[in-house]
Amino acid sequence: MAELLYRLGRACARRARTVLAAWLAVLVLAGAAFVAFGGTLASSFSIPGTPTADVTERLQTALPEASGGTGTIVLTTEDGAPFTPEQEAQVADRFAAAEDVDGVESVVDPFATQTELADQRRQVEDGRTQIAAGREQIEDGRAQLAAGQEQLDAARAQLDAGQEQLDAARAQAEDAGALAQVGPQLDAQQAELDAGRAELDTQAAALEKQVSALEDQSATLEEQSAQLELSAPLLDMAADIRLVSEDGSAAVASVVFSEPNLSIEQETKDALVAVFDEPVDGVRADFSSDIAQGVPQVFGVGEAVGLVVAAVVLVVMLGTLVGAGLPILTALVGVGIGALAAMSLSGVVEMSSVTPVLGLMLGLAVGIDYSLFIVNRHRRQLKQGDDLAESIALANGTSGNAVVFAGATVLIALLALNVTGIPFLGLMGTVGALCVAIAVLIAVTLTPALLGMIGPRILSRRERAALAATGAPAGAPATSGAPAASGPGADPAAPVRPTSTVRAVATALLAVVALGVVALPALDLRTNLPDGSSEAHDSTQYRAYATVAEEFGEGTNGPLLVVADLPGEPTEAESLEQQVRIAQELFAQDDVVAVAPIGTSEDRTVAAFQVIPAEGPTSESTEQLVHDLRALEPLDGDATLGVAGSASGNIDISDKLAQALPVYLAVVVGLSLVILVLVFRSVFVPVVATLGFILSYFAALGGVVAIYQWGWLAGVFGVETPGPILNFLPTILVGILFGLAMDYQLFLGSGMREAYAHGAPARVAIVQGVRAGRAVVTAAAIIMISVFGGFVFSHSAMIRPIGFALAFGVLVDAFVVRMLLVPALMHLVGDAAWWLPRWLDRLLPDVDVEGAALERRHPHHHDDPEADAADAAATDPDATEPEPAHR
Repeated sequence: MAELLYRLGRACARRARTVLAAWLAVLVLAGAAFVAFGGTLASSFSIPGTPTADVTERLQTALPEASGGTGTIVLTTEDGAPFTPEQEAQVADRFAAAEDVDGVESVVDPFATQTELADQRRQVEDGRTQIAAGREQIEDGRAQLAAGQEQLDAARAQLDAGQEQLDAARAQAEDAGALAQVGPQLDAQQAELDAGRAELDTQAAALEKQVSALEDQSATLEEQSAQLELSAPLLDMAADIRLVSEDGSAAVASVVFSEPNLSIEQETKDALVAVFDEPVDGVRADFSSDIAQGVPQVFGVGEAVGLVVAAVVLVVMLGTLVGAGLPILTALVGVGIGALAAMSLSGVVEMSSVTPVLGLMLGLAVGIDYSLFIVNRHRRQLKQGDDLAESIALANGTSGNAVVFAGATVLIALLALNVTGIPFLGLMGTVGALCVAIAVLIAVTLTPALLGMIGPRILSRRERAALAATGAPAGAPATSGAPAASGPGADPAAPVRPTSTVRAVATALLAVVALGVVALPALDLRTNLPDGSSEAHDSTQYRAYATVAEEFGEGTNGPLLVVADLPGEPTEAESLEQQVRIAQELFAQDDVVAVAPIGTSEDRTVAAFQVIPAEGPTSESTEQLVHDLRALEPLDGDATLGVAGSASGNIDISDKLAQALPVYLAVVVGLSLVILVLVFRSVFVPVVATLGFILSYFAALGGVVAIYQWGWLAGVFGVETPGPILNFLPTILVGILFGLAMDYQLFLGSGMREAYAHGAPARVAIVQGVRAGRAVVTAAAIIMISVFGGFVFSHSAMIRPIGFALAFGVLVDAFVVRMLLVPALMHLVGDAAWWLPRWLDRLLPDVDVEGAALERRHPHHHDDPEADAADAAATDPDATEPEPAHR
């Protein structure tokens, strides 16, 4: 690899204009790909297979009108007075226009809906009154019918008595033989009795009809009463759900989109916001994060300040503006290509808005550092009197080789995010790996090309003048012993003395204790996705969140969607009865303030409910409520429940990430051990380096928790509302910080290994390695901290904690772990730090990260006997490579 990079660096320096043109062409192509194929960047996240995702898919089939994404428009009067009829009419016109936006399914007019809710409650009360009156009328009718029945019975009794008398008279007449004389009279009386009986039968039939009608009326009334009594509890349980505040000065309009939140086009959101660009007189419109949270700002004031700090560090270290500008230029070209290429994929894959920003953040930081390593090596060689072209090629073959190896570690760690099984996190790692890979390619091709174009001007005028005046190497070549010390104030001729054991013990203890204390807040880590409360207080998202929380309750900002599968094939009445029963069970849960039915499927087997929790979507009580609701399944042994909604989805994502983190951390730690054993041919160094990485990782998490969750130093870092930590930050931090930690360990540890292999005592080699690499590692770490720190003041609530975690993680890892803790522990064990079992030593390949063999094959120093001897040995095919002093 070193020889290949040597030749590549020489070729790029010779054809500098061609290389520059090629990379600019790639940049243009990446921009064209973004314009042609770029799609939507989502502000929300989802993981297939989570309970929320399963419920959402169920809704898309059974109840599609309830499965679309939602957003909130919050309207307030500027003077705090109730909305006037004119304002309500103008707002209604805006809602009608919003419904015409492509991708918007409906907009709920809060004023009309609040009126409908009030009418429904009045109708319930009126219905109860009417039913009560109807019951009284039915009771009166029953009393009247009973009285009529009594009269009929009395008349029938009289007729029966008359019939008996008539029959007795007829019998007497027959006995007396006078029937012929009195018969006509008796027949006339019989006819009167029969007529009276017929009249009574007619009246009885009419009375029976009246009784039947009254019973039908009573049954209908009881059915209406039963429905009313079922509907009333639903209205009562939804009483605290309001769309217009009690004082009439605020209103909440719900927007229902055609697609789920993750698939909503940014154009749809922008068009929706544009409807309210022309304000209603005296009314302010604010939008929830679901609508207003678009693509985070890629480059702002904070990022620019970070880049300026990096430029200042480069100027101080390199002593020339040309040299300082070269790493920044190459990094900007690299991140431009990486970010544009990544965003061009957003048209074919679901990509979150933070993904390209993370790639840009990482690509910019490593791009500057990787180019710096090569430039710094090239400058040192020029000051030693090397030929320009040879120096460029050799710097690319040595430091460039280390850059490739360091970049590969970052690359592998980021790509390993795919083993978590979380698609959006794997995509973040892949995009970050893409940007790092481009940064490595830029460093080993464009950097040599620009160095060839710049020529000797990479040195300052004073350095060039001093070199011309001596006509000889400015410093002794480092072909034997430890690498030459570099950086301001380094004196290669100064004697190297190992640190004292007491100091090493004190340093190790102090470093471990300090990192342990800083890491303590990580024990209280809570994760979630940021909501509107985490946004800047002058943002529309925060104003919308705060207004809803104040006027309607915090839980209204994060309603839960509960879906119930009803057993069998229920009728309409049975379905309503089951809905009431389920709603009452939901309402009885702790931290539930309101429950409202949303709708049922056509076959009435699926019912959806809106549940309003007592606190906001990121609160501990809401998280517990989601778990409690799921624990109710199955309800009474029949109805099964599922919970969805943005708050539930975020909780599921946090749980899934928490489960994946230990596995991923184990993969990265194992990878760390393998790579470091391969590079340093040691058992102890990989172990302490990996343990140091774990310490720096948890220290970084502790700092994030203390500031962004607890609110310490909130004013300094612009944390206006502390809350849970971004749920994927702990996982993404593992991959990135691991790669960067291995970079610094590589550049410091390889110097120690080289010095030890050339015969320096173990404890002396540690000091020599630290002196050789501390200047460039310090500059690289400061640049990393500056670039990442610039994102701490980003406008996006998701980007800020990521920027801080990376900046703080690099700070403690580079300056505490790599420069203090690891050297101190290595000093305490002495030669044992480089012990490796013989069988493993034979199996491991020689990776030659620093390109020592390359230096022997390509002599570049003059007037140095040891260098000439090494060069002769390297050019003589029969020569045997000298064995290092230590194995």
